[in-house]
Amino acid sequence: MTDLVVPAVINLDVTGPVISRHLYGHFAEHLGRCIYGGFYVGEDSDLPNEGGIRLDVVAALRALDIPNLRWPGGCFADEYHWMDGIGPKSERPVMVNTHWGNVEENNHFGTHEFMALCELLGAEPYISGNVGSGTVKEMSDWVEYLTRAGDSPMVRLRKANGREEPWRVRFWGLGNEAWGCGGNMSAQQYAAEARRFGTYCRDHGDNKLYRIAAGANAADYAWTETLMKQAGELGCAYRPTGFMQALSFHYYTIPGTWQDKGDATAFDTDDYYRTMVKAAYVDELISRHSAVMDCYDPGRTVGLALDEWGTWWNVEPGTEPGFLHQQNTLRDALVAGLHFDVFHRHAGRLVMANIAQTVNVLQAMILTDPDTQALVLTPTYHVFEMNKGHHDAASLRVDPLAELPARRVGTDTLATVSLSASRKDGRVLVSLSNLDADRPADVELDLRGGAVADVRARILTAAKLQDHNTPDRPDAVAPRAHDGVTATASGLRVHLPAHSFVTVEGRLA
Repeated sequence: MTDLVVPAVINLDVTGPVISRHLYGHFAEHLGRCIYGGFYVGEDSDLPNEGGIRLDVVAALRALDIPNLRWPGGCFADEYHWMDGIGPKSERPVMVNTHWGNVEENNHFGTHEFMALCELLGAEPYISGNVGSGTVKEMSDWVEYLTRAGDSPMVRLRKANGREEPWRVRFWGLGNEAWGCGGNMSAQQYAAEARRFGTYCRDHGDNKLYRIAAGANAADYAWTETLMKQAGELGCAYRPTGFMQALSFHYYTIPGTWQDKGDATAFDTDDYYRTMVKAAYVDELISRHSAVMDCYDPGRTVGLALDEWGTWWNVEPGTEPGFLHQQNTLRDALVAGLHFDVFHRHAGRLVMANIAQTVNVLQAMILTDPDTQALVLTPTYHVFEMNKGHHDAASLRVDPLAELPARRVGTDTLATVSLSASRKDGRVLVSLSNLDADRPADVELDLRGGAVADVRARILTAAKLQDHNTPDRPDAVAPRAHDGVTATASGLRVHLPAHSFVTVEGRLA
C-alpha cells in the first residue's frame, strides 16, 4: 500500500446522464495507411479479407464494440467527390490526395466499401460531406443514394451498382474544419453555408439524419456562439431550425509546437507531464463550449461532438511526413483514460467523440506492419476495451472528499488521480488513472446506496512510460488481472501503481 490515500464517495443509487456509446467513436480518413494498407488491402491480397476489407482488423475492432466510424475525413472530406468512388472499380477515376502526401488514389475504397466495412464492424456510419469544394446538389444526391427507397435517379444508380435496399445512415457531417482546410471560412460564412447544405440533406422515409455542423478549432468559443445564434430561432424558447442537430469541435493533445510536436517514444518525465496538462485541458474546453451553448440552448437540444481528438507527435523516422504515422506508448493510453473520465462527466451535452485515427495514423488503435503485415494492438486500444462497460451506462457522480493529489507543471496544476464511474444492467464499472510518473496512490471508494459483489479488477501499466507494443513484443503494454483491490467497511480500496490505468467492475448486490 502507500501513504497517499484519496477518499471519494460514489452514490450507487443516484444516476446522472447516460454515457453515450458514441463517446467511444472512431475516425478513418484517407490519410497515410489508414484506409489503403490498413482497413482495405484489396480483394487480391493474401491476407484474409472480405471484398478487400482486412478481416483481422475488423475482428480486433469488433472486440471494442466500436459504435461509429467517421469517414472519409478530415481534410480529405472536402476534396472528396463521392461519385468517383462508385461503380466498377476499373472505371473509377484516379484522384490526387493533396492534403496528405500528394499521393494518387484509385478510388477503390468508396461508398459501398465503406458501408460494407461498417456492416462488418457492427458500427454506425458517420459520413462527412464535402462543403469546401462540393455542391449542395452533390451532397443532397449522396444522401438520396444512400438512404432513399422507392424510385428516383439516385436510387436507380445505387441499384445499378448492386445495392437494392437503402442503408441506414444517421450521422451526417456538414463539412470539416471550415475555418481551415475545409474552406478557410469565417464563422459567419460557414454558418450560412451550413444552413444551406443542411437544408438539402433530406430525411428520406424513416431515415432521420443527425446533422453535425463543423465547429470550432479548440478554444474558438466565438465560432460556437455564431453557429448557435444561426442554428435557432430566439423567442420565448430556443427552437433549433433543423439544419443541425449537433456541432463539433476539434482538439489534439500537442505538448510541443506545430513545427516540433515532440517524439512519440523518446520523451522524458517533463515531456510526459506537459502532455498530461494538455490532455486535461479538454475539460475546460468542453465546459466552456457547453456554457456558450447553454446560453442559447438551455434545454440541450443540440449536441456537442468532439469528433477529432488524440495525441499528435512527430512522425516516425523514415516514414512519409504526410502519412502521420506515429508509435503509441503507455503515455498515450493514459491520455485516453483521462479523456474518457472527462467525457463521462460531460455526458449531458457531449454526444459523440471520435479518436484520430483508427489504424496506422496518429493515436491509432491498431498498427499494421507494411512488410510483415503483422497486426499490433496499441496501449490506447486496451483502454477502449477496458472501458467498454461504460457504453450507454448511466453515469455515477464521483465526489472526492479531499483535494486530489496534484503537482505543479510550469504554471499549471495537474491532478494526478482521475476517476469516473457508471452503472448498467446491474453492474458497476469504475475507471481510475494514476498520472503520477513515480508515486503510487490508493483510492478509498465509499460506496453508498448499495453494495458491490464479485469484484474483479484489471490494470494497464508497464515498467516505463515509453513502453509500447511491436510485432516482436505485442503485449509489452497489455491489461492483466489486478489484485490491488480490497474490501473495506464502506466499500473498496483500490491500489494504483505509478503511471497506471485500472478498471474495477462488480455486480450490484
